[in-house]
Amino acid sequence: MNNQLDLHKLVLASLMAALIAVGGYLAIPIGPVPIVLQNLFVLVAALLLGSKWGSAGVAVYLLAGACGLPVFAGGGGGLGHLFGPRGGYLFGFLACAWVVGKISEMSGRRPAAEIAAMLVGSLVVYAIGVPWLKMVLGLSFGKALAVGMYPFVIGDLLKIVAAYAIVKSVRPLLHGVRGQKPVEALK
Repeated sequence: MNNQLDLHKLVLASLMAALIAVGGYLAIPIGPVPIVLQNLFVLVAALLLGSKWGSAGVAVYLLAGACGLPVFAGGGGGLGHLFGPRGGYLFGFLACAWVVGKISEMSGRRPAAEIAAMLVGSLVVYAIGVPWLKMVLGLSFGKALAVGMYPFVIGDLLKIVAAYAIVKSVRPLLHGVRGQKPVEALK
């Protein structure tokens, strides 16, 4: 049964990697860092799959991009994208998935804790992405914040609301697939 559960989680992690990639195609270029839906799917992956498998989904996504598959924002791929101005945000997704998943697991998946976890996870992405952007482009810290964080805060708050709504709708269905009654998944 455990192998079956692991296979189920592996399939879901792969699906989340694909959704994260799709989120990159929905990009609005506004500077060195575009507006994307990738982080929405990173949050969904972390809450649905937990720290281990949510991070695995993000790692598969990053590996696919590193190998040159066009999965990064706007259909980019390759090491140049991974280590370019947006690289810190991409690596931040991995840390975000682990942190959000871990907080969710430790809290017993309580709604307030999961929302707080997504706020913390988004801050983790900024904490890695903004200094990386500063370093790669040689910007001042203020300028890096101005182009790499401030324009995204409101959108990221909306993505947190959307991610929570998605997870709340999908989580009972996933538990039902594993043989539990959907009602039991809500407990």
